Amino acid sequence: MSGVKRALIVGGGIGGMSAAICLRRRGVDVQVVDLDPEWRVYGAGITITGPTLRAFRELGILDEIAAQAYTGHGIQICDVLGRPLRVVATPVVGDGDLPGSGGVMRPVLHAVLSRRTLDSGARVSLGVTVASLEQDDDGVSVRFSDGSTGRYDLVIGADGIFSRIRTLVFPDAPAPAFTGQCAWRLVVPRAPGIDRRHFFLGGPVKVGLNPVSDSEMYMFLLEPLAEPNRIEERGLAPGLAALMQGYGGILAEIREQLDDTSRIVRRPLEGFLLPAPWYRGRVVLIGDAAHPTTPQLASGAGMAVEDALVLAMELEAAQGVAQALQRFMRRRYERCRLVVQNSLEIGRLEQAKAPVERQAALVEESLAVLAQPI
Repeated sequence: MSGVKRALIVGGGIGGMSAAICLRRRGVDVQVVDLDPEWRVYGAGITITGPTLRAFRELGILDEIAAQAYTGHGIQICDVLGRPLRVVATPVVGDGDLPGSGGVMRPVLHAVLSRRTLDSGARVSLGVTVASLEQDDDGVSVRFSDGSTGRYDLVIGADGIFSRIRTLVFPDAPAPAFTGQCAWRLVVPRAPGIDRRHFFLGGPVKVGLNPVSDSEMYMFLLEPLAEPNRIEERGLAPGLAALMQGYGGILAEIREQLDDTSRIVRRPLEGFLLPAPWYRGRVVLIGDAAHPTTPQLASGAGMAVEDALVLAMELEAAQGVAQALQRFMRRRYERCRLVVQNSLEIGRLEQAKAPVERQAALVEESLAVLAQPI
């Protein structure tokens, strides 16, 4: 393992837990720290693509996820009244034995990953983060926010879009930028006929539906905004209903059922790509700490899991940490750059109300590239 016997992973999200599982398989002593003392997960459902399902399979969690989630093929494009226009085929991944897309509730994914992380033997410390770190040729000395210290051969920053590790290691890195859209997500009972992703295009906002289990689906709506703003919880249902005016079919049915009990989550979309390399010495960033993206290509979770898989592979194969991290960057940078830049471009097309076919074409082109081996 390139001399890596002891590793610290900062952040217990998708990327951090995936990295812990991968490194423990290779015999590395792993400590995971997460700032949240309750190790909670926020949000509603997430869409998962064929490449993400492939990454789940490599991680060893696909069957468990698929049993509790939704998997299928294709994206149904509809107009604002819900009338079908055409189906965008999801590309074949691997030998064609994987579904092209799917959806899962975030708490389900978190539960699977956290259980696998603990079962792997990784040590998990909650309510703690890194206060400072110092590197030398042989390792990294870390002081934690609770006053404790540790010494590691490698530190992995997987602590999200507002990464503490990125701030410490790359103090001049660009800050995440608001993209001009705010994402609304709503979880509702799964309607008959929603057997794949549905996009409703051509209206004032982009709306989509995605099954996340046999009984549930989630709706997303992308609201254009000049600046991000906050809405009180009691204003979420009326605000979402107003944005859905003019949409027919199943979206009209959903709009009419909105009330104070509706499960709505709203957040501004932000993203950026950290310039290469994403490491300095023996500290490396993965997932949203290095390349936070918007949801247009449904690939944020998948890229984080792929980062963990590739990093572990290269650490196992290389002669030293420096060589492993160089190889990691060669395999990851262009792929992650495509996800971030094309996701942002699709968002710009949505805000500019570009023709539906132009938006769909960029989605298809991007998914075809992502279907290729990592």
